[in-house]
Amino acid sequence: MTGTNLTDARIGALKPRKTSYDVRDGKLKAFGVRVTPSGGKRFFVHCQHRGSRVWKIVGDFDAIGIDEARSRAGGMLAAIRRGEAAPARPEETLFEAVAGTVFRQYERRLKASTLYVNGKYLRNQILPRFAGRPIAEIDGRDVRSWFASLHAIPVTADRSMPVLSVIMREAERMGLRPEGSNPCRGIRRYRRKGRERFLSDEELRRLSAGLSAHADEYPGQVAVIRLLLLTGCRKGEIHTLRRSDYREGHLFLRDSKTGPRTVWLSDPARDILDTLDRTGLWMFPSPRKGGHCSQSWLDLFWHRVREEARLEDVRLHDLRHSCAAYSSNPLYSLNLFFRHKIRKQIVTGVTLDSDGACAASCATPTIFRNRVIPAIAACDAVLRYPGGSVSTIS
Repeated sequence: MTGTNLTDARIGALKPRKTSYDVRDGKLKAFGVRVTPSGGKRFFVHCQHRGSRVWKIVGDFDAIGIDEARSRAGGMLAAIRRGEAAPARPEETLFEAVAGTVFRQYERRLKASTLYVNGKYLRNQILPRFAGRPIAEIDGRDVRSWFASLHAIPVTADRSMPVLSVIMREAERMGLRPEGSNPCRGIRRYRRKGRERFLSDEELRRLSAGLSAHADEYPGQVAVIRLLLLTGCRKGEIHTLRRSDYREGHLFLRDSKTGPRTVWLSDPARDILDTLDRTGLWMFPSPRKGGHCSQSWLDLFWHRVREEARLEDVRLHDLRHSCAAYSSNPLYSLNLFFRHKIRKQIVTGVTLDSDGACAASCATPTIFRNRVIPAIAACDAVLRYPGGSVSTIS
């Protein structure tokens, strides 16, 4: 219907498709209506002026008719030709308003923790730069300048960029920007040194000694840390365990970073879980409230233990990497074991030690039973018997 003389009846008859599409007006050049997948219809002007592409929102079809929209669009186009600011810039097209709409749409798709973190990047890094600006006017030069201004905090910059990119992509879908105009496209991320940290045999022995020294006073925290090393789970997956998640000798996680999954346990890991109190809802209940223990409950103890073990640069998440490093199994088995979406980290775990590395071509589910579980038990041997060595246990 390109070049169709638009009327209220014709616009009302337009049906949504899987992607947004535009219908141009035959009476006024550079004026048209965009139909979004949700069924929304929005009038726009789209033209070239002095070598630059100009995109302006005129209004929603639900709020104004075609005659009023065409009149407004004519005024906008005349102002653009004169080099003046286009009139009637709707407030709902300001960047912060669109960003708020996008976040509300994603509330049901993302986890609360992910929304919280992304919201911090939006408030602290993105809004201070783009708030108050119509989203259609933000171009690649603006985004490149913003990204360069964050060079001193490359990790934050790299994690803020996808948040901004999603907002711009959804703005296109809502008809607030031209199709294919995402200004974040093509911007290269900062190169960062990998944060992976693997514990050596000696460091594992020092950690074992530190945990054993506090086992009587802090049994819950010690159990969590040992389980992190023996299972390769993330911190949040262990300290929020429900008792019903442990059955049939395995962990059946209701939710994880990659969705529900089963964690296959070694005998040493089962021994730890079997010694815990079997009453109540949580494996590690909070001593002060009815829920599970808090992150600070574990973090404060970990900071103390790692300082005593001279492991100040080791994070709790690094125990997960160490579990992968000391499992002398092929790529397939590690991928099966961790269910991790970031394959690069899995490859790092496999190829860390040439003696323990194994060709991925020989990977079979049987190897998981024959080699992964014994390797995890080897890690436990160092935890229980500080004089042992992981690399010498086959």
